[in-house]
Amino acid sequence: MRVLFHEACSWLCVVVICVCLNVSADVVKHTDAPPFPLTRSQAIERYSSGSGNAYGQLARLALGKPIDEEGFRSAIASIDERGDCADFRLHPVLRLLYQFGENPNVSEGLLEEARRSVLGFKYWPDEPGVDSMCTWSENHQILFAAGGYLAGQLFPDAVFTNSGQTGREKMAVHRPRVLRWLDLRFRSGFSEWLSNVYYDEDLAPLVNLVDFCEDEDIARRAAMVIDLLLTDMAVNSFRGTFGSTHGRTYESEKKSADAENTADTQALMFGTRPPLGHGNMSATCFALSDKYRMPRVIRAIANDSERPEMVNRQRTGIRIAEAKQWGLGFRDFEDGMVFLSLEAYAHPRTINLMMDMLDAYNWWENEFFEDFNAKRGLLKTARKLRLLPLVAKLFEWDITRNVREEANLYTYRTPDYMLSSAQDYRKGYGGDQHHIWQATLGPEATCFTTHPARRKGPSPNYWVGSGVLPRVAQVRNVVLAIYRITKRPALYVPNRLMFTHAWVPKDQFDEVVERDGWIFARLGEGYLALRSQHPYHWQTEPGKDQNGEVIVPGQQNVWLCELGRKEVDGDFADFMARILAAPLSFGRLKVSYHSPTQGKLEFGWRGALRQDGCPVPLDEYARYENPYTYAAFPAQEVALRCGDHWLRLNWDKGTREANEFL
Repeated sequence: MRVLFHEACSWLCVVVICVCLNVSADVVKHTDAPPFPLTRSQAIERYSSGSGNAYGQLARLALGKPIDEEGFRSAIASIDERGDCADFRLHPVLRLLYQFGENPNVSEGLLEEARRSVLGFKYWPDEPGVDSMCTWSENHQILFAAGGYLAGQLFPDAVFTNSGQTGREKMAVHRPRVLRWLDLRFRSGFSEWLSNVYYDEDLAPLVNLVDFCEDEDIARRAAMVIDLLLTDMAVNSFRGTFGSTHGRTYESEKKSADAENTADTQALMFGTRPPLGHGNMSATCFALSDKYRMPRVIRAIANDSERPEMVNRQRTGIRIAEAKQWGLGFRDFEDGMVFLSLEAYAHPRTINLMMDMLDAYNWWENEFFEDFNAKRGLLKTARKLRLLPLVAKLFEWDITRNVREEANLYTYRTPDYMLSSAQDYRKGYGGDQHHIWQATLGPEATCFTTHPARRKGPSPNYWVGSGVLPRVAQVRNVVLAIYRITKRPALYVPNRLMFTHAWVPKDQFDEVVERDGWIFARLGEGYLALRSQHPYHWQTEPGKDQNGEVIVPGQQNVWLCELGRKEVDGDFADFMARILAAPLSFGRLKVSYHSPTQGKLEFGWRGALRQDGCPVPLDEYARYENPYTYAAFPAQEVALRCGDHWLRLNWDKGTREANEFL
């Protein structure tokens, strides 16, 4: 549901307090007072009327209102059926038992159903039972591990009927899993980097840990990871649109900020956009939380929207080749789960361990692994002949397309636009749900390119992920993307579509002008220039992509995008004139462009990015490097500052200090 600005005015504060924080010499003005202020009580009121699901019913309980118990019973049924995303439904049920177990609006019958379901759930793949739950990706692992720990804490002396463990035993097995997950996220960041889908799913169990975990060390470290996740969102969003590169996202979330799972989280925590109204997992948990308080500096960073320019470089994730440095091996199943948080199912280094896990956990029957099951005999034979890693290496470009190893992320933001990319990330490999670069001028005024994997079907498909990942480099307001589509043999998703395409929704811009091979677009005082090496045409057939999709036939192509704004580049006509006059030449898988703002940029499928002849590093970034912080990779301490506000997080000491918490 969309909420128009005039509908939000009834609850907007009349006065927005502007505070000049003088963060640095290049700051003209800054405010940490959000334009869409929403208090916790206002949020709970909105969420209570927006959804009949379990999260909406939790909001009603917080207001002392009667509930529709079917919202919880539906969640309980999902838990009992052990279907995909049952762990999503587990956490509102745990919050029901912890926070509202004595609420008079909850019947004893519902509480008994909830207790029985929690005691009978399967909390890890090593527990008995065949199912088709996804227990291994990054967000699911914290949902399951935190769920198991909190369930055990809630019923310490009870016997969990599926595992046969007591609650205390369940806490003991899940505690190291929770701590290891938290440790990797703080030190190395998220493999599902900057996800406007799955950050929502990460936050719900983390807030539950903060609120209900009796182990103060776990609760505090969960709060510290929440702080960094929110910092990711604050630094890499444009006026409430999380329009950055993403490790995992989907078509609708790329094309519209209102479709982002994190939209209501931004509205509540940062006030940078109007709320959608119905809430989400994390926003509801934040609104109901009695213990988590966001450091004010994070909101100040999120609202530092008038800074003339902001550059953020950050590194996230780990390299499988460096597993030993992270204390990981290739025989232990707990290590295997870490590799699966990177979705390294068929990587040459992990595939033997994966085969052992398929046997041990009976994952052959799991619907997510039906592709493995279909080739079960071949895989078993190759394993016996010790050929499996060799076969995996041969088809690595295709069967490791899900993998999300270390990424070096670059975001450039001004008051009128944002440009973000994953620098030189796995060029030539297949992609799954990766979103490599995006320009954002408004909530739906976005631009990006992909190589479509297939026209229909699961990801990767026409707009989700990539058939083949490009080689991308960004320097401030300019991004260069080089595509090389091959016809190599594939076991999973062969390359059959020999074209690349861009998303430029004409109806979301104030002006769109085409001239000399360039597509220019303007929204307000923000400008975009997009160029393809080869001739393009618009999708004109009726449908959702009409006049939004730009198609370029061919197996090789270079896309170039430069952004500008009135304060720096003058009128739109002046911006276009300078771009058109800029020397530009293309070769085979290479480009030379004399940007009016960034000088001569030279980039190819191989070799360094060069700016005015000097190489520009595209990797080995810090954990964070931006105007608000510098933190080495891997991080042991992160200190944020924006104006008078600050936050210090020390992982070794487990300390969390700030000048003010909201």
